[in-house]
Amino acid sequence: MSQFPPVIRVGLIGYGFAGKTFHKPLLMAEPRMRITRVASSNSGKVHADLPDVAVDADPATLIASEDVDLVVIATPNEYHAPLARQALLAGRHVVVDKPFTLTLAQARELVALAAWQDRLLSVFHNRRWDSDFLSVKNAIAGGLIGRVTHFESHFDRFRPVIRQRWREGRAPGAGLWFDLGPHLVDQALCLFGLPGAVHGDLMMQREGALSDDWAHVVLEYDRHRVILHGSMLVAGGVPRFVVHGEKGSILKRRPDRQEAQLLAGMLPGDAGWGHDPDPLLAYGGNGSEQEIPALMGDQRCYYAGIADALTGSGPNPVPPIQALAVMAVIEAANRSAREKASVGLDLTNGEIAAWP
Repeated sequence: MSQFPPVIRVGLIGYGFAGKTFHKPLLMAEPRMRITRVASSNSGKVHADLPDVAVDADPATLIASEDVDLVVIATPNEYHAPLARQALLAGRHVVVDKPFTLTLAQARELVALAAWQDRLLSVFHNRRWDSDFLSVKNAIAGGLIGRVTHFESHFDRFRPVIRQRWREGRAPGAGLWFDLGPHLVDQALCLFGLPGAVHGDLMMQREGALSDDWAHVVLEYDRHRVILHGSMLVAGGVPRFVVHGEKGSILKRRPDRQEAQLLAGMLPGDAGWGHDPDPLLAYGGNGSEQEIPALMGDQRCYYAGIADALTGSGPNPVPPIQALAVMAVIEAANRSAREKASVGLDLTNGEIAAWP
């Protein structure tokens, strides 16, 4: 893919929360990329931030445009698969926001199509570059607590009032598990690989809820368990990560701050970007306690990796086979919640063997 010119031309489909808050600033922070077009029904909103960028009301117009090399899809979840398919068939490289698709079958179709078209396909698992996750990952890799026996990852918030938005509605792909589950699953798979089975429990707890707003999912491994939890009714919060091992335990109390920084108007790369003042707490089996400064987070690494991959100087930062595995876990948890039993991953031997 080294035929790319110095600047990769990007078409961004969708300018809602994900497109405006995450993709736009992170794309603009990558010097090898330039947003040339945005597909949105609200041209005024786009031009307020990007006055020189063309705005298309129809995503098909953007996909067909000759000034687009890479299509970034930041739409409601139900449109991810059809738009990605359309873009790949048009010969575009594609980045899809999480979740990759609504079903494992759709994910498989896109992975095969990208290979057939010889196009890059990647999923925006930006939280691989969060400070909290990087700090915990580094401590585990360094053997600080020995072999992990218990791992908990939480995305808990206090939002008792249901918002009028598609993420909390009845549309396909709505609900907390489809929204936050892919982040939790992707991070767990990066640390521990594929689980042997999944046990999921999903509920609607808030008055008037239209989709799940509580999720508790256990990934079952031979000698440890991974608990992934999310709720909209947790005031004050609980630790972001709790990890126990044969030599001790680690605790990360507060989450990465990059989303909050973006919402506050900070730009990626500004002074303090990705800084996390909340240390990692480590407890030894002998009663010792220590604070370990958190590593810096930097979600700019995702699009830097995409630029590297497109220009032939590095690998795809999130290969589609990894995103497909995330969808297998998401789907297994949904099935488990319906059947009230642990279920295995519906992956082929080839898909399992391709997992890194």
